[in-house]
Amino acid sequence: MCAHRRERAAHHDRQRYTLQAWCIMPNHVHVLLATQKTVELGSIVRLWKAYSAAQINKLLGRKGRLWAKDYFDRYIRDQRQFDFAKHYIEMNPVAAGLCDSPEAWPFSSAAR
Repeated sequence: MCAHRRERAAHHDRQRYTLQAWCIMPNHVHVLLATQKTVELGSIVRLWKAYSAAQINKLLGRKGRLWAKDYFDRYIRDQRQFDFAKHYIEMNPVAAGLCDSPEAWPFSSAAR
């Protein structure tokens, strides 16, 4: 993954949220993050969707909706859940048969 794409994935990292793990798949995205107390998760997701949709539509020469209206979130209650979520996110491309190891998928925090 080029430095610019990584930079975009982490655009407000450490300002509005702290990225813990992420993975961009062909048809969906997984993100594990900790929000700042004053920032709502919904506002973060809206900004990501707006920015990424504009960039993707520009690259594809199209217009219109790209992302589903809603998103799925989970509250992480303890270290066991955190570890499970991070492992699941970074193993997602391996489970989908897109690569042999999490580090081999360039669109993921595992590739850092």
